[in-house]
Amino acid sequence: MKHLFITIVLFISTNTLLAQEKGIKHPSSFFPSKKIKVLVVGSFHFEYPNLDAVKVDDDEKIDILKEPKKTELTELVNYIKKFKPTKIAIEATDKWKTTNKLERYKKGEFKDKRDERYQIAMRIAKELNINDIYGIDASTLSETLEEKDSLYTQKLFKDFDFENDDKYNGYYREWAEYEKKMIPKTNLLTYFKHLNSREYHKMDYGAYLVGDFKLDNLRGPDILSIWWYNRNLRIFRNLQQIPATTEDRILVIFGNGHAAILRQLLESSPEYEFIEFDSLK
Repeated sequence: MKHLFITIVLFISTNTLLAQEKGIKHPSSFFPSKKIKVLVVGSFHFEYPNLDAVKVDDDEKIDILKEPKKTELTELVNYIKKFKPTKIAIEATDKWKTTNKLERYKKGEFKDKRDERYQIAMRIAKELNINDIYGIDASTLSETLEEKDSLYTQKLFKDFDFENDDKYNGYYREWAEYEKKMIPKTNLLTYFKHLNSREYHKMDYGAYLVGDFKLDNLRGPDILSIWWYNRNLRIFRNLQQIPATTEDRILVIFGNGHAAILRQLLESSPEYEFIEFDSLK
């Protein structure tokens, strides 16, 4: 009887709230319903530069140019093409000379390069006859501050090395080791759907909120804000500068660590519609 009373109270309370909400406009109703569609494809780096905190041993690497991954790559590329992009953005700065490289790629160069910028982005650009490919990577505010006051920034970043005794850091290391071993034995498209899931992105970004994030009370948050988060905000700003209309569909190919934050920014933006990777038909 007690449970029934609670259920009735909750039902009445819920309906009262709903009645109160009638006539209140949804915030999205104040903005255009048609937005620029953006598909973010977060990737691991096919050429394994080992510049990230997690290093990959030779026996854990795949060769995207050899079977079975070569065929799996074609399956992945064909799946992404279902998005029908009109423009492509990649993890590259102006120094990489994206337009020049795309022109050369279309003439037959770089086919032996394992880098996902060639094997996914430029391959799709060629196969779909896309000429607009943009490098939207960015430097960070911390680099600018380093140039202006190296003593301050060196002190700020002291011991920021992802090496600490935080138990949650240990959990992330265990997860990273598991993921490295999954890549060679998992179908590439299946793995990319896993890699680009909401849950993966959420937990992946969480890695920056433990460990060194806890340095000296507020030093960790200061580092993260002027370094990693700042870089991704700048990347998003570069994305905004790509000339596009609501008829455009922008394919963004970046390291998956960036994809976690880009998801957050795109989902909050009134200009763009974030397309879930596993929703392509």
